[in-house]
Amino acid sequence: MAAFAEGVPCWADVLLPDLAAGRRFYGELFGWTFQESATDYGTYTRALLGGKDVAGLVPKPDGRLPTVWSIYFAAADAAATAARIREAGGRVITPPVWIDDSCVMATAADPGGAVFGLWQAGSHSGFGRRGAPGSYGWTEVHTRQPRPVDAFYRAVFGYGMERAPDSGDPGTGDPGTGGVDRVLWSPRGEPTGPRHAIGGRVVIGERYPAELPAHFLTYFVVADCDDALRTAHRLGGRVLNDPEDTPYGRFAVLADNQGAVFAVIDTSATGSSSGESRAGRA
Repeated sequence: MAAFAEGVPCWADVLLPDLAAGRRFYGELFGWTFQESATDYGTYTRALLGGKDVAGLVPKPDGRLPTVWSIYFAAADAAATAARIREAGGRVITPPVWIDDSCVMATAADPGGAVFGLWQAGSHSGFGRRGAPGSYGWTEVHTRQPRPVDAFYRAVFGYGMERAPDSGDPGTGDPGTGGVDRVLWSPRGEPTGPRHAIGGRVVIGERYPAELPAHFLTYFVVADCDDALRTAHRLGGRVLNDPEDTPYGRFAVLADNQGAVFAVIDTSATGSSSGESRAGRA
């Protein structure tokens, strides 16, 4: 599989205290199977759907680390991208490093504090399957600092940006004003708008707790949102936001049985034609 274009979300993994429990949860929820491999930095578990790579599961080496899903953006040269991150006001947390021959990885934070990863492809390009039930669909950064964050991602990845059709009043994040304050990202050189979007930015509005930090939310596609929530609940997960119908599909936010937060979306639900386009966009 060819490497992803610069700035396109190309991989996601979850840091867990109990890897066996994570395999049981996600295996039943998404139909994943798993393959373990040893690296210079420890064991890495790849989640597979129909034999294709869809995500990674990582055991926490330190209990003080968060239990969290991480999203990685494709970088042709991770060192050069890390330099742009610093120049644009972000922070490089983990400098680029080769993981065997599979990829160069790095982690960073934007000016609002949201953490993300870089992925320079080696033998592993990233997602082997996406946009289909049981695989990655979408990501967006949730922040309280939209202006510096928008400028940051434009400088680092060259994104084209356009306010989403369902976006509400800028800066409020209040659905009562017509929707959240959302901006869609398109890869450098491509047209803007929902059909070309590969991610986005959402303002954390007043309806959210004041202590909620800036973060990336990763969505996985499911065949039926409500059925996925019932399964997650039975497996020990928690629903954090009840299902909502949007122009992109029916979605909900939940936490797994160890506390890692993610979202599920049924892009076949009513009014989801734009969601189908963007969920599988590379």
